[in-house]
Amino acid sequence: MHDHRRELINGLLNLAIFLETHPDVPAPLGVTLHHFPDYEDDEDLRAEVDRIATRIGSPIEFDSSPYGHYATSVHFGPVEYRAVAILAAAQARHDAVNSYRDCIQPDV
Repeated sequence: MHDHRRELINGLLNLAIFLETHPDVPAPLGVTLHHFPDYEDDEDLRAEVDRIATRIGSPIEFDSSPYGHYATSVHFGPVEYRAVAILAAAQARHDAVNSYRDCIQPDV
């Protein structure tokens, strides 16, 4: 098992124990853990998410995505594991919108 995987699992277990033993500390309503595949082209990104979808027994969410992300997820009550591929078209839209980010400075 990879070190980062073991560290994540230990961190989640420790968080659960902490929340259990500190009922005075507020807890969120839910948690989503994201996995973003590290590939350069859309075909490889989709293939990785497809493999994950098969392993977790979950459908691909693409047509319903407001951002054009190719994703799959599984829920454990209010905890979600979500694999997301940000495809080239979605990244290009994001970059285009952000290209104007500092162009307008409101008078405050």
